[in-house]
Amino acid sequence: MLLVKVLITGANRGLGLSLIETGLGKGYTMFAGVRSVADEDIAKLQKLKNEYEGQLRILHIDVTNEKTVRDASKAVAFTDQYVDVIINNAAILNEREKTIEDLDIHATMKAFDINTLGPLRVIKHFLPLIKHSSTYSVEENTAILNISSEAASLTNAYPGDYPYGMSKAALNMFTEKLRAYLREDKIFIASVHPGWMKTDMGGGNAPKDPAKTAKNIWSMIENPPELSDHCAFINDETLLMKI
Repeated sequence: MLLVKVLITGANRGLGLSLIETGLGKGYTMFAGVRSVADEDIAKLQKLKNEYEGQLRILHIDVTNEKTVRDASKAVAFTDQYVDVIINNAAILNEREKTIEDLDIHATMKAFDINTLGPLRVIKHFLPLIKHSSTYSVEENTAILNISSEAASLTNAYPGDYPYGMSKAALNMFTEKLRAYLREDKIFIASVHPGWMKTDMGGGNAPKDPAKTAKNIWSMIENPPELSDHCAFINDETLLMKI
């Protein structure tokens, strides 16, 4: 892939930061969407921005605030005209270990606002830019990835993590509707379960390294697999088989 321009939300830590680091190492132009632009929250991104001069732009994108998403899309359109890849990575895991009787409904709504409606807001405003990729870019591969989870499985549902599992299941439906809507466009679209990783969300006992998972995801973007007509959910085992 050449001259690839990539937008990643939730880019200041965990998998998002690893995806940024790996993409920069490949020579791609990276747009790092972050909820907070306070110095202490983006220190690692600022260091990368200095190290990879001209390759990284940090964008204020609070996926629950449509104005920030719209403003970011306008800024990218003004300076770069298009993007090739969008990775919706920003997410929240809350209300862990809560029973249905104790579940905070407002917290559940917050999970849907971030995990489901957040990606919808991003695609709503950045879709024109990825469609413009074919006009401006020499790169044929374009992609939209929604970072999902096995917690969204309907056939392997478990008690607990209600907001996260339900909001990610809704995200998978959004992915399928997006695939149907863009069926005639040359855009690889999928939901991706990256596995249980050592991140702030996953905790220190998780078995997977987000840096390794990021490399697997990039491999998949660069060499997209054939997807079923019925479902575009790719789990971490598929990612591992790609390299």
